[in-house]
Amino acid sequence: VQLQASGGGLVQAGDSLRLSCTRSRGAVSAHVVAWFRQAPGEERSFVAGISRSGTSTSYADSVKERFTISRDDAKNVVYLQMNSLTSEDTAVYYCASQASFSTLRVSRTPDTYTYWGQGTQVTVSS
Repeated sequence: VQLQASGGGLVQAGDSLRLSCTRSRGAVSAHVVAWFRQAPGEERSFVAGISRSGTSTSYADSVKERFTISRDDAKNVVYLQMNSLTSEDTAVYYCASQASFSTLRVSRTPDTYTYWGQGTQVTVSS
Protein backbone atom coordinates (compact mmCIF):
# COMPACT_ATOMS: atom_id res chain seq x y z
CA VAL A 1 0.00 0.00 0.00
CA GLN A 2 1.29 3.41 -0.91
CA LEU A 3 -0.04 6.79 0.04
CA GLN A 4 0.37 9.82 -2.15
CA ALA A 5 0.31 13.31 -0.67
CA SER A 6 -0.04 16.29 -2.97
CA GLY A 7 -1.08 19.91 -3.05
CA GLY A 8 1.82 21.61 -1.33
CA GLY A 9 3.45 24.75 -2.59
CA LEU A 10 4.79 28.20 -1.86
CA VAL A 11 2.23 30.67 -0.56
CA GLN A 12 2.14 33.91 1.36
CA ALA A 13 1.06 34.32 4.95
CA GLY A 14 -2.71 34.38 5.18
CA ASP A 15 -3.22 32.25 2.10
CA SER A 16 -4.87 28.83 1.91
CA LEU A 17 -3.85 25.46 0.54
CA ARG A 18 -5.59 22.12 0.25
CA LEU A 19 -3.58 18.95 0.54
CA SER A 20 -4.80 15.63 -0.80
CA CYS A 21 -3.97 12.09 0.24
CA THR A 22 -4.76 9.10 -1.93
CA ARG A 23 -4.18 5.42 -1.38
CA SER A 24 -2.90 2.89 -3.94
CA ARG A 25 -5.00 0.03 -2.62
CA GLY A 26 -8.00 -0.15 -0.39
CA ALA A 27 -10.39 2.45 0.86
CA VAL A 28 -9.23 5.42 2.87
CA SER A 29 -12.44 5.02 4.84
CA ALA A 30 -11.36 1.63 6.17
CA HIS A 31 -8.60 3.04 8.36
CA VAL A 32 -7.72 5.98 10.55
CA VAL A 33 -5.89 8.56 8.45
CA ALA A 34 -3.86 11.46 9.75
CA TRP A 35 -1.64 14.28 8.62
CA PHE A 36 1.72 14.94 10.22
CA ARG A 37 4.32 17.57 9.48
CA GLN A 38 8.02 17.96 9.96
CA ALA A 39 9.94 21.20 9.85
CA PRO A 40 13.74 21.25 9.44
CA GLY A 41 15.46 20.24 12.65
CA GLU A 42 12.22 19.23 14.31
CA GLU A 43 10.48 15.96 14.99
CA ARG A 44 7.48 14.85 13.02
CA SER A 45 4.33 16.10 14.73
CA PHE A 46 0.63 15.37 14.51
CA VAL A 47 -1.52 17.87 12.64
CA ALA A 48 -4.96 16.33 12.16
CA GLY A 49 -6.67 12.98 11.92
CA ILE A 50 -9.98 11.48 10.91
CA SER A 51 -11.58 8.34 12.27
CA ARG A 52 -12.75 5.38 10.23
CA SER A 53 -16.33 6.47 10.53
CA GLY A 54 -15.41 9.94 9.38
CA THR A 55 -17.47 11.43 12.16
CA SER A 56 -14.59 12.11 14.54
CA THR A 57 -11.67 14.42 13.86
CA SER A 58 -8.74 15.54 15.95
CA TYR A 59 -6.44 18.53 15.60
CA ALA A 60 -3.23 19.82 17.07
CA ASP A 61 -3.85 22.93 19.12
CA SER A 62 -1.68 24.97 16.78
CA VAL A 63 -3.97 24.36 13.79
CA LYS A 64 -7.42 24.28 15.38
CA GLU A 65 -9.86 26.73 13.81
CA ARG A 66 -7.56 27.04 10.77
CA PHE A 67 -7.20 23.53 9.36
CA THR A 68 -9.91 21.08 8.45
CA ILE A 69 -9.48 17.40 7.66
CA SER A 70 -12.14 15.75 5.56
CA ARG A 71 -12.72 12.72 3.40
CA ASP A 72 -14.41 12.08 0.08
CA ASP A 73 -15.23 8.39 0.05
CA ALA A 74 -16.41 8.44 -3.55
CA LYS A 75 -13.04 9.76 -4.68
CA ASN A 76 -11.12 7.81 -2.02
CA VAL A 77 -9.27 10.93 -0.92
CA VAL A 78 -8.52 12.57 2.41
CA TYR A 79 -8.07 16.32 2.36
CA LEU A 80 -6.41 18.82 4.64
CA GLN A 81 -7.76 22.31 4.08
CA MET A 82 -5.33 24.83 5.50
CA ASN A 83 -6.42 28.43 5.96
CA SER A 84 -4.74 31.49 7.42
CA LEU A 85 -1.32 29.99 6.91
CA THR A 86 1.64 31.40 8.78
CA SER A 87 5.37 30.91 8.46
CA GLU A 88 5.17 28.49 11.38
CA ASP A 89 3.18 26.13 9.16
CA THR A 90 6.16 25.70 6.85
CA ALA A 91 7.05 22.01 6.81
CA VAL A 92 6.88 18.81 4.84
CA TYR A 93 3.40 17.40 5.30
CA TYR A 94 2.85 13.65 5.36
CA CYS A 95 -0.34 11.67 5.27
CA ALA A 96 -0.41 8.39 7.12
CA SER A 97 -2.79 5.49 7.49
CA GLN A 98 -3.15 2.91 10.17
CA ALA A 99 -3.21 -0.72 9.09
CA SER A 100 -5.81 -1.89 11.55
CA PHE A 101 -9.43 -2.23 10.43
CA SER A 102 -10.62 -2.16 14.00
CA THR A 103 -9.06 1.01 15.39
CA LEU A 104 -11.76 3.57 15.83
CA ARG A 105 -10.05 6.55 17.40
CA VAL A 106 -7.42 8.87 15.98
CA SER A 107 -3.94 8.42 17.36
CA ARG A 108 -1.45 11.29 17.56
CA THR A 109 1.57 8.99 17.75
CA PRO A 110 3.47 8.48 14.47
CA ASP A 111 4.55 4.96 15.45
CA THR A 112 0.95 3.76 15.34
CA TYR A 113 0.72 4.48 11.62
CA THR A 114 1.94 1.84 9.19
CA TYR A 115 1.62 3.48 5.78
CA TRP A 116 3.09 6.85 4.91
CA GLY A 117 3.09 9.09 1.89
CA GLN A 118 6.24 10.65 0.52
CA GLY A 119 5.44 14.11 1.84
CA THR A 120 4.57 17.40 0.20
CA GLN A 121 6.37 20.65 0.94
CA VAL A 122 4.42 23.60 2.23
CA THR A 123 6.32 26.87 2.41
CA VAL A 124 4.69 30.00 3.77
CA SER A 125 6.48 33.28 3.23
CA SER A 126 5.85 36.12 5.64
